[in-house]
Amino acid sequence: MKHAFQVVFAAVLALSLGGAARAQDATHRGTADEAVAMVKKAGAFMDKNGRDKAIAAFNDPKGEFIKGDLYVFMFGMTGEQQGVALAHGQNAKMVNKNLMELNAGGVFPIKEFLKVANSPAGKGWVSYKWPNSISKNMEDKSTYVEKFGDVLIGVGIYK
Repeated sequence: MKHAFQVVFAAVLALSLGGAARAQDATHRGTADEAVAMVKKAGAFMDKNGRDKAIAAFNDPKGEFIKGDLYVFMFGMTGEQQGVALAHGQNAKMVNKNLMELNAGGVFPIKEFLKVANSPAGKGWVSYKWPNSISKNMEDKSTYVEKFGDVLIGVGIYK
């Protein structure tokens, strides 16, 4: 009986700690280093698994490419896909839409992402205002984007 109680207690403790970790994860504000690392991880995932599997993984709301207020997005960079959201880990309604004319507080972030990704470095940061999906407030955001072939992958942080 004592052993059964210990097993049940351990299971309840593990579940409650897991819930606390998820709650803490949801309120965690991502850092610049975490954003860059997530973009690199996403690019490596795409290189290893292909574009279609990467898009599915990036769009998975319970997947490994969403952590607290950090999430991966991917935009096409060429031809008819230029400015089209191929993946967006936080807002599925944006996927498969051309967002080139999206205005975020006087900044056209997708156009800026493309400029940065098409620069000689092929990567960098863009700042603008964006609604925080966790706090629901309009906040200053800085997004790291990097070119991977004919797409750009980005992750932003709220300041």
